[in-house]
Amino acid sequence: MSQSNVVYAAGLGVTRDSLFASAAEISHDLSLHAADLDRDGRPPIGEIVKLKKAGLLNALHAREIGGGGLDWVDGLKLVRILARGESSIGQLLGYHYVNSQSIYWSFADQARAQVLGAETVSQNLYWGAAVNPRDPGLTLTRRGTGYVLNGRKSFSTAARVSDYINANATLEGKIANFAVPTDRPGYVANDDWDNIGQRLSDSGSVEFHDFPVYEEDFIAQPANENVPPPALATFNTPLIQLVFVNFYLGAAEGSLAAAVDYIRTTTRPWVTSGVERAADDPYILERVGEFTAALKASVALADSAALVVQTSLAKGHDVTARERGEAAAEAYAAKVHATHVALDITARVFEVTGARSTAEKYRFDRFWRNVRTHTLHDPVFYKAKEVGEFVLNDKVPVVSLYS
Repeated sequence: MSQSNVVYAAGLGVTRDSLFASAAEISHDLSLHAADLDRDGRPPIGEIVKLKKAGLLNALHAREIGGGGLDWVDGLKLVRILARGESSIGQLLGYHYVNSQSIYWSFADQARAQVLGAETVSQNLYWGAAVNPRDPGLTLTRRGTGYVLNGRKSFSTAARVSDYINANATLEGKIANFAVPTDRPGYVANDDWDNIGQRLSDSGSVEFHDFPVYEEDFIAQPANENVPPPALATFNTPLIQLVFVNFYLGAAEGSLAAAVDYIRTTTRPWVTSGVERAADDPYILERVGEFTAALKASVALADSAALVVQTSLAKGHDVTARERGEAAAEAYAAKVHATHVALDITARVFEVTGARSTAEKYRFDRFWRNVRTHTLHDPVFYKAKEVGEFVLNDKVPVVSLYS
């Protein structure tokens, strides 16, 4: 389950260039084995270890504690690069970034946050979460000098590979948010993720049986559900939505790259095309050009939105609810566009690869299955509605774990 006993020399010799080179190398290796990985659908334990060894888990932590010192614009690009090879691994890296970085803006006890950050880097901890707001199945109960956690979450991405998790539960009618290691007794990660896509995301259910929780684990004091948190503490949502954006686009880029390689090496020209190579077919050229243009536009929008969110987040406790809302609207516009572009390209690449490319051995459908599966996480038309509300009625998105 947990890999927290594996310690690496975090931060030694890690630079921005080396992190991007490592991400590209790992992504390429994933692409060579992606069909088999998708077919097997096993927990990505080995893949997470590779991310740890490359220093990628710590890319956004400060260089002073051994991290890479990158900002969110670069971190999200790393997510996109990995997703080209296997979108589940891009998803896992992005989820870890949000879950592990959120301690710096959500913990009321910043001294505790700094300690957790240093431990995360020195021990190369992977951070997951059990916070699905539509699945309120966890309850905290006082016991002795602490608490015990009981209940079940139907979905918990990285359930079996997480070393630490963010979680929430009801406590005497209030909502408690806390961060805990998964190696405590009473944590059970189930092998029941069998969906058609994101098969390496390890998103099965988790159970807690008298799982111990202590005061120092609390992110903030338990609060009533209708009490709005500080604006700074609500950046998880626009950032996780940008993670979605980037691994959708990475999957689409991977799909197009696989199609281009197949066209060059395998696709035969159509009998009436008048050309000897499929790569010279004018209709194939037109579609590849259209797909490329759409991807470039969506990537540019994603990077622009990341910069807006990064700029707002950098204001720290001075950021206002309005500024947070404006940044969120940018992220959600990118989400709408990336969803449509990624679904379109991953479905339509078969138009340029041909009938033989549908053979099971290639599993080129995995790109579409991955995007289709995760784009159902929250309905994209509600994101479009929020953007429309902002443009037409100057109404910033209502803060929640989805908005």
